[in-house]
Amino acid sequence: MASIEAGAVSGQGGWRGPLRRGGRARARIPGRRVAQTSTGALREASCGTRPEAAADTPRMFHVKRANSGAAPSRAGCARYPRWPLGTIYAIANQKGGVGKTTTAVNLAACIAEAGYRTLLIDIDAQANATVALGIDKHTEPSVYDVLRGDVTAAEAVIDTSIDGLSLLPSNPDLAAATVELAREAGSDGRLRDALEGIREDYRFILLDCPPSLGPLTINALVAADRVIVPVQAEYFALEGLAGLLDTLGLIQRRLNPRLAIAGMLLTMHDTRTRLSHDVEREVREHFPELVFKTVIPRNVRISEAPSYGIPVIHHDPHSNGATAYFDLAKEMVARG
Repeated sequence: MASIEAGAVSGQGGWRGPLRRGGRARARIPGRRVAQTSTGALREASCGTRPEAAADTPRMFHVKRANSGAAPSRAGCARYPRWPLGTIYAIANQKGGVGKTTTAVNLAACIAEAGYRTLLIDIDAQANATVALGIDKHTEPSVYDVLRGDVTAAEAVIDTSIDGLSLLPSNPDLAAATVELAREAGSDGRLRDALEGIREDYRFILLDCPPSLGPLTINALVAADRVIVPVQAEYFALEGLAGLLDTLGLIQRRLNPRLAIAGMLLTMHDTRTRLSHDVEREVREHFPELVFKTVIPRNVRISEAPSYGIPVIHHDPHSNGATAYFDLAKEMVARG
């Protein structure tokens, strides 16, 4: 797995070619400097392609409408095949409102619909991903209990109304973990250690991170193999990219050598505005092989779906938003 530091990206969807100009990498919109990444920020982030990727190409996505009224049950994975080790993806960006939770929920649902056993872990105290799947945000045990060591991850995982998709729910109590983890030395690997016992039960594990670079996000990045970075198609969404890339590079060097960037995902893209097109062009110019081809549009069906406790692919499977997330799932699985 390639390292994350300043320089170039190799591999499909990874860094290739120097991004620096005079020792600093720039991402800017015409007439405005948006972000700068220091020389030590990023050298390489490759998602790579597994030799068996062709055999893992998803079957045709077939939407089965979920029974949103189904009560959650504790997940039993014995009926599903065990994988050598599931790939863990963190959906991370310290800026809020860029589509992290929406992407985590809908991407997980699409992958599960494709026939891959999938686990979504909500590590945001707001518990939005939990609620978006129709699960009460006060469900216990939760990921907070797992991080405290009170229960194992297997004991906290529950089934959702979507076949093949399980959830490790969040709880408002998780807010306390931000303080508790910061006080304890060596707590950065709590989530990684907790997932060791269940990784082989799932082909994909997605982590919905909070909008910060605090202890919970650090735990997610230490546990992850790859990172998906949602980037809203607006000016301010690009401002924090430099800090995020610096953080990823630091974690890769010090805590998680296998960490790589799977790709940047443009979200809330409005084809009617010049701004969205300008942001997309600039991001693709500066990160040419890192940005996913799929673009998530601004779509009312995506916004409505959480109020029904189901992903957009079950709320309106023929909407532009559902189509976009299906395409993203296919692209992500194909990348490996």
